[in-house]
Formats: sequence, structure tokens, C-alpha cells
Amino acid sequence: MIASFNELETSLYNYISQNMDKVAYMRIRELADETHVSTATVLRFCRKLNCEGFSKFKIRLKMQLKENKKTTIKSSQQSGVEFFERTLKGDIEEKVRKAASLVTKADNVIFIGIGSSGILAEYGARYFSSLGKFSLYIFPIHSKLRNNSVTIALSVSGENNFTVTHLNILKQEGSKIISITNNKLSTIAKISDINIPYYVTEESFEEANITAQVPVVYILESIAREVHKLNQ
Repeated sequence: MIASFNELETSLYNYISQNMDKVAYMRIRELADETHVSTATVLRFCRKLNCEGFSKFKIRLKMQLKENKKTTIKSSQQSGVEFFERTLKGDIEEKVRKAASLVTKADNVIFIGIGSSGILAEYGARYFSSLGKFSLYIFPIHSKLRNNSVTIALSVSGENNFTVTHLNILKQEGSKIISITNNKLSTIAKISDINIPYYVTEESFEEANITAQVPVVYILESIAREVHKLNQ
């Protein structure tokens, strides 16, 4: 629709997008005066947006504003409490010990993840390496490094196609799979030898997944420290 706007309509669009709270309570004449266009231009603009008139446009604008205000981001403290209440009451410590046992027996540890999970995968590789376990976050992995390896996969949804595809390849080549996901029923969780879910409410803002990653850091560091303890 923006592509179809003429110069005046584009000017009108720019003003409205930057003053939505104000425009939602304006009269048509007030908006026309503010944007130096005619009321006819305002009405034509509204019709291009499939609104019968300015009043209908304002109703839709108010609905959009109300929807935008519904987005609330939990504090890190809330996410932490949620994780500890839901997860630490379960068998996470046992799963951490089992994961650490797999890692200890492996020659190489491969981390895999995309987006924010990729950033944490890189952090995990550095953290494990700093505690004496050779680990890497790099793709594609040279075939020699896949021998006697453990792959640690990070994914909030557990459904990322890139990660699923490469885990299948690594699994077929004999790599053991440890996954850290927010859902134990996800695809990645199901194809893993060990899955450690962390159960926090998924959050998104606009197009971005902003689910708290504090639990992932906790789990990664717990496994790494357990591996270090086993190697002493």
C-alpha cells in the first residue's frame, strides 16, 4: 500500500506513523491542518487502507495501539524464578551429570545453534574450552573432528530446520547429541540422546524471539563444571 501512496499521502503516512497516540484522538480537520493536506486527501488515504472513513480509520488505529501496549517484557528476575521453580524441582541435576559423563568420554565437543542460541553456543564452546575440554562452534565441521564427538545443540523452540538437519547428519556419523531446549517434546529434543528442557514462558517482541536465556547459561556452566570435576 505504501508503494501506491502519492507524495501527499506519503507525507500523511509519515506523520501518522510518528504520532499514532495523538492522531487517534484528532478530528479530520485537525489532521489535515497539521499535515498541510486537504480533508479529501485524508479520506482518500483512509480508503486506500480499506477504511470507509476517518472515524473507521481511528478505530483501527486505537485497536493497533491497544495491541502494541499488550507487549510486556518480564524482568530477568521473573524469568529466573520461573526457571528455578519449574526446572530445578525436577531431574535436571541428574541430566546434567549424564550429559557431563558423555562429554567427558568424547574427544571433541561440537556446539550448534542459530540466532541468540548461536551466540550462546559460541559462549558454551569458549567456556568448556576454558575448563580444559576441547570444544568448538564452527560449521561445517571437518570429518576428523566428528569422530568420537558429542554435539551440544541449543534451540529455544527445538524446531529450527538448520539445526535439525545438521543434527541428523552428526547423529548418523556417530556423534552423541545433547540438546538444551525450552520444550522436551520438540523435534530436536526427540532426536537427542539427552535433552535438558528449561521451561520458561516464550516471549517475542515484533519479529524477535526474546525468551530469557539465563537458564541456558546456567545449564551450560553446570555441565562444564561437572565435566571439570570428573576430569580431576
